[in-house]
Amino acid sequence: MPELASFAAFRYRAAKNGKDVSTFLAPPYDVLEEGDKAALLAKNPRNIVAIDLPHLPPKTAGPPETYERSARMLADWVSAGTLVHDAAPALYLYHQRFSHEGRAYTRRQFVARARLTAFAEGCILPHERTFGGPKEDRLALMKATRCNLSAVFGLYSDPQGVIQSAFATHADGEPDVTGTLEGVENRLWVVRDKATIDRVVSVMADKKVYIADGHHRYETALKYRDEVAGQHGSSLPKDHAANFVMLVLADMEDPGCLILPYHRVVTHIGPAVLLETWSAGTHRVEPGGHDLVVVDGRTGERAALRFTDRAKLSALEPRQPAAWHQLDTAYLHRYLIDELLSRAPLSKGPDAWKIEYVKSSKDALRIAREESGVALLLNATPMAQLRAVSESGGLMPQKSTYFHPKLATGLTINPLYQR
Repeated sequence: MPELASFAAFRYRAAKNGKDVSTFLAPPYDVLEEGDKAALLAKNPRNIVAIDLPHLPPKTAGPPETYERSARMLADWVSAGTLVHDAAPALYLYHQRFSHEGRAYTRRQFVARARLTAFAEGCILPHERTFGGPKEDRLALMKATRCNLSAVFGLYSDPQGVIQSAFATHADGEPDVTGTLEGVENRLWVVRDKATIDRVVSVMADKKVYIADGHHRYETALKYRDEVAGQHGSSLPKDHAANFVMLVLADMEDPGCLILPYHRVVTHIGPAVLLETWSAGTHRVEPGGHDLVVVDGRTGERAALRFTDRAKLSALEPRQPAAWHQLDTAYLHRYLIDELLSRAPLSKGPDAWKIEYVKSSKDALRIAREESGVALLLNATPMAQLRAVSESGGLMPQKSTYFHPKLATGLTINPLYQR
């Protein structure tokens, strides 16, 4: 089971009131574009994005000098006192307050280090596939800065709320750090109390961790550890910092731990053609009992569809576990798109259909309208399915889950070297 540990983070020296670090925070690097980075730096030139996103576009590897510049910048900010190294190890209690569809939520989580283990060991489990480009970029940045600049987001199951109870007395007090980012209030408590740390580490030792977001960062940390180990003659001291990765851990039973759907837009295709192509595997139903809603971008007309041949996935992907066969995204991509749409006699070349991934239904409808396409509005993947697929060794199609809100980068930085 996972081995957690406290750590002494680098943290921003707060603004005038001693707590507010709003202008230093940034969303995860992989959701940002050039304009987003410029807007964050306009608010504060020492925003973490300057270091964490040294090269654009994100998820692509840049030239070595971009990562070297990030390393110099990090060192300069530490020397100037912008970033301060905590004097003693701690766990960091981390709450995010936000609203969704008119309802207020708080996602309760904490930041710790976790000993890196291979996925095959079953302690820390993935749920999505990863790709090479983002890992090359993150490895270059990690090697240059020797830090985890942003955390991997992990989930654990704690139906009795034991972990939250362990942190309860700390959460009752005022946070040490606050920061608002994209309408989300981030609150951080520095927990150095040994009894609390020991209790949390002990309870978590009996649990599995499911990666919700940050698969590339986790696999990059494994690669970094192995490279550092090679430099030390193929073995590292057990407590060497490179053996660990920074995790934000949330209880999957927490009402604030929301999974939202990731929608799709198919461009350069009309809804009539799409519905006819998919008629072998879908049936139109009344809204409410649907698996997918197809929306004509030009007229806004909707067709609610039910998937009618889920057994097809067992024949197409017999090596995938049963839990994977129940995924809406698996049925959509492996059967409806890969088998039916890709084999249909549709246009090829520059005007051929293509798929875009969109987080909000509003944006999906806008893109479908602007590009004369079709919006595919999916249901959210249930938490139970994520857990079942992870435990059975399956990997979901990309963009099967969207955890809202995203973690804020810049609250804690984990050094990967010995002090």
